[in-house]
Amino acid sequence: MEFITVYRALNIADAELMRSRLESADFVVAIENEDAVMGSEAGILVRVPEDEAQEARALLDYKDGAPS
Repeated sequence: MEFITVYRALNIADAELMRSRLESADFVVAIENEDAVMGSEAGILVRVPEDEAQEARALLDYKDGAPS
């Protein structure tokens, strides 16, 4: 199963919030680069399985007040 990045966070708290939102909607979620330095270009990656990426992005966009 290949995972796709659906959100790039600048800090672990933001990444964990997005993970929580996705997991509450029954998405399988992986976090990568948890040790990234704050402000790092790579950021902390919130990833889901490739076949769930479009739905996950739509959920995160909607929760942020910008329905897709």
